[in-house]
Amino acid sequence: MDYGYLTDPGKVRDHNEDSVIVVKNASGEHMLAVADGMGGHRGGEIASSIAISHIGKRFSEISSIGNKEDAINWIRDVVSEANVLLYKYTSENPESTGMGTTLVLAVLTKDFLLFGNIGDSSGYVLKNGRLHKITTDHTLVNLLVKSGELTEEEAKEHPRKNVLMRALGATTTVEMDIFDVETDVDGIFLCSDGLTNMLDDEQIAKVLTEKNTVEDKLRKLIVKSNNRGGTDNISATFLEKKVSE
Repeated sequence: MDYGYLTDPGKVRDHNEDSVIVVKNASGEHMLAVADGMGGHRGGEIASSIAISHIGKRFSEISSIGNKEDAINWIRDVVSEANVLLYKYTSENPESTGMGTTLVLAVLTKDFLLFGNIGDSSGYVLKNGRLHKITTDHTLVNLLVKSGELTEEEAKEHPRKNVLMRALGATTTVEMDIFDVETDVDGIFLCSDGLTNMLDDEQIAKVLTEKNTVEDKLRKLIVKSNNRGGTDNISATFLEKKVSE
């Protein structure tokens, strides 16, 4: 497997509130995660960093995540712990009130592949040259699309498209959606909405299937996003399965 990650402030924001990580544990299992922070007084930067650091540290400390049921329980537990840490930080630092973060993660073992998400950062699998979105955005406009009040096209241009219905650190408890996915994929791709707001799935897939290194592919996606405006921080991580695997 080849994997990597990159994050960039974009062309408009003066600092980067995204955090991203790839971790491999002693059993050779992988976890990828992207968090897109929000909140004043650099709160978003702190929120995403707390979440990613905690989850990454916990994954690196375990020799194996166990079977699928164990993994699902571990994900729920570690995300709940991160939520408590964010809430504790806010209570001790009142100027950070209102901070929070999205979180999308993927855990890959030889037996299963799980995705989890809170908010509007996205998780995909790449298979046969096509990108398939696994996660569902927890946004106001997505609710309106599901209820039939907006079309997909209208949602893309809606003035409130960034309003989140769920975020880590926003409430005392948090629920993460978890998706069980077949392991027979060519790659796993996670990103913040700073990338998906600039490039569509087909454009992303075209870059990911080029004969380039993972780092070069990620760098090209960030350049393309910035060329289209770079209106937000841009973060992505990609794990590519080699042909022989």
